Amino acid sequence: MTNFNLVKNQKYFLSFSAVLIVCGLLAVLIWGLKPGLDFTGGSLLEVAFSESRPDNHAVEQKISSLVEKPVLIPAGEKDLIIKMKAVDEAKHQQILSALKELGGGGDKVTEKRFEMIGPTVSAELKTKSFLAIVFVLLAIIFYIAFAFRKVSRPISSWKYGVCAVLALFHDVIIPTGVFAVLGHFLGVEVDTLFVTALLTVLGFSVHDTIVVYDRIRENLLKFPRETFEEVVNRSVNQTAVRSVNTSLTVLLVLLATFFFGGESVKYFVLTLIIGVVFGTYSSIFIASPLLVIWNRAGKK
Repeated sequence: MTNFNLVKNQKYFLSFSAVLIVCGLLAVLIWGLKPGLDFTGGSLLEVAFSESRPDNHAVEQKISSLVEKPVLIPAGEKDLIIKMKAVDEAKHQQILSALKELGGGGDKVTEKRFEMIGPTVSAELKTKSFLAIVFVLLAIIFYIAFAFRKVSRPISSWKYGVCAVLALFHDVIIPTGVFAVLGHFLGVEVDTLFVTALLTVLGFSVHDTIVVYDRIRENLLKFPRETFEEVVNRSVNQTAVRSVNTSLTVLLVLLATFFFGGESVKYFVLTLIIGVVFGTYSSIFIASPLLVIWNRAGKK
């Protein structure tokens, strides 16, 4: 990408992203996200195995006839947390008996806790998840504005932060739209792991964006005779290969985890994969062109 002219071709990249964002928003507005137990309420059971803990697949098979789509979360070395739709005491005892049978006997499996997750707690969790994303986006604007406070030519430092956040909206809306589609057609639910993945994507994407912006800041001083568009183009070409290589390394790990990891983290990893791909795309092809467009609009 040494001589790639980003500024000249920016309309194609921005149009592609606009189409994806519109499709994502339409999917969310039409179908919405299918909330998981964390957001709707349900039951939580935690057990401890005195010997080796069975793998998640074996547990799922054992209790599949008793509870639909349980969420299995390994805890510590031998504990297992099971989140499921609300069950009564009779069903609770049946699940516990099945786990004891799987663990090798009643004395080898200990119930540590069984509790109900009420709708009030779930609603509070939903609100906090939304506020967490909003807080992160605002914090990123202020941080970038502070980090680039000495940059004033030809565009103010706070505009770097705003453009970075606009690119981050792109990185959040696309995976959210994908999960709206998956929820409608495959019944895939979103939970706190989905929110955690989105926050991770925001951090990864803004890291790439800041690398590009930092090179723009350096090149503005090194090449004062060049136009802002030329400096942005030069900076993107200098950092694009690094960004792509870094993302490919992360994707290799995520793909291995997606195909060979446990079922309980499958969709968490899928969110990260989608976010890393489009986060890398936005840091190169969205965040920087937005600066150029804003600069041109300011001149007019």
